[in-house]
Amino acid sequence: MTLLHIKNLHVSVEGKEVLKGVDLTLEKGKIYALLGPNGSGKSTLSHTIMGHPQCKITKGNILYNGQDLTSLAVHQRAQAGIFLGFQYPRSITGVSAGSFLRTAINAVRHKKLSILEAQAFIEEQCTRLNIDKSFLSRSLNEGFSGGEKKKLEVLQLLVLNPTLAILDETDSGLDIDALKTVAQGINSYHTKDNTLLLVTHYKRMLDYIEPDSVIVMQQGRITAQGGVALVEEIEHKGYDAIRKTSK
Repeated sequence: MTLLHIKNLHVSVEGKEVLKGVDLTLEKGKIYALLGPNGSGKSTLSHTIMGHPQCKITKGNILYNGQDLTSLAVHQRAQAGIFLGFQYPRSITGVSAGSFLRTAINAVRHKKLSILEAQAFIEEQCTRLNIDKSFLSRSLNEGFSGGEKKKLEVLQLLVLNPTLAILDETDSGLDIDALKTVAQGINSYHTKDNTLLLVTHYKRMLDYIEPDSVIVMQQGRITAQGGVALVEEIEHKGYDAIRKTSK
């Protein structure tokens, strides 16, 4: 079943065209890895799906569960079940991680949870990620290490349980232990009822999370799509070889 369908998508950021005719279909229950060199448009595609106001769609459309997303605000997309994990999560002084997560839960749920119910549910997910519960009393991302920030992103993922999760370079800056913990959390999130799009530069994340399909993006376009063998091909031959093959 098709969850997300992108057709001939052109997007400009600050007057510069970044996406130049992207065609992409994501099926429910699948894991996709989106790879590409710096500046290829991976983050712009992720932000456009989520509705970032700086990403201006000039042509094409995005259908999610058959609904055109282009008219929906960011919070409406979140309520529809779309989640974006950022490469560089922001810090918010004075707002605890626990308070942030409790607010986020009830912002996307039709049936609201009480403070105690929400707290209990969040703590349950902390246990799944092996996160100390004292983590929740700290100001959001303030003074957090890179690994702690990424663990909080994955904690949000488990708490919100979206239908479509887009993780933008969640593996960047992680040591091997943090990477394993984050990958474990991501794998525990994924089921036949949701879809995961992993945006990454590195093969190492895919050593712990096996994608059903690998997508290569270069110069604002999708240039290749295939199985895990495509990752090995990139490792050995580089993106230039993929670009030449796709022409």
